[in-house]
Amino acid sequence: MAEIFINYRTGDGNEIAALLDEALRTRFGDDAVFYSGRSGRPGERFPSALLTAVRRSSVLLAVIGPEWADHPGLRREDDWVRVEILEAWRCGVHVIPVLRGRRTERLSPAALPPELAPLAELNSLRIDSQSHTEGTAAIGDAIVQLVPRLAARHTEVGAADDRHGTETTQNALAGGNSGFSIQGRDIGRIDTLVTNPTGPVNTGSGTQNNQNHTHRPHMTGDGAAYVAGDNHGGISHRFGRTERDEADGR
Repeated sequence: MAEIFINYRTGDGNEIAALLDEALRTRFGDDAVFYSGRSGRPGERFPSALLTAVRRSSVLLAVIGPEWADHPGLRREDDWVRVEILEAWRCGVHVIPVLRGRRTERLSPAALPPELAPLAELNSLRIDSQSHTEGTAAIGDAIVQLVPRLAARHTEVGAADDRHGTETTQNALAGGNSGFSIQGRDIGRIDTLVTNPTGPVNTGSGTQNNQNHTHRPHMTGDGAAYVAGDNHGGISHRFGRTERDEADGR
């Protein structure tokens, strides 16, 4: 069940809605958030799915941009932004206005249709797409205050990430690699086989085996040196025969 429902109007809030969806899913889990831009299922009756999701949620985030209060849809009974907010109130769902950017002012009751005027009396939060990390974190904290059980979801998600990070993984990259191959995050011991790379390869910690002859060191002449791994004893060169060599018969 999605505890958090994101309410927004396309063209005046969908960017912030997408940011909220990503951040809150990362914090509380994919199934904790309903966002119509992602959550709809193929073949599902969309109006029914929206109302069901609102009724089952604990918090509705109403994303409000600078032009939100002036949109004519708010005065129409079939407008889905309006319908979702009113349905949330009817079902006792917490509604939090989320103001988009710095230019969006707090709502005024006089600027809203009577049914939505209570929105102007609610404490609001603010989020800016240019500095959304702090904004989404504050919104997540506010949601936990209203729905304490989500704090446990946060812990469970973090623990799952930690478990995933300790798994042993074996990667095999065969054939050509014309760019960069990067193993992200710490995932335990890694055994990686790379064949015929044509670009740099970063495999993290663990055994690395490069089987491309063109990338093995080729050394000619009297003074070449190649060191693989740690070197604690230093390197020295001798060129030609020394007096000691002649005395030793070398």
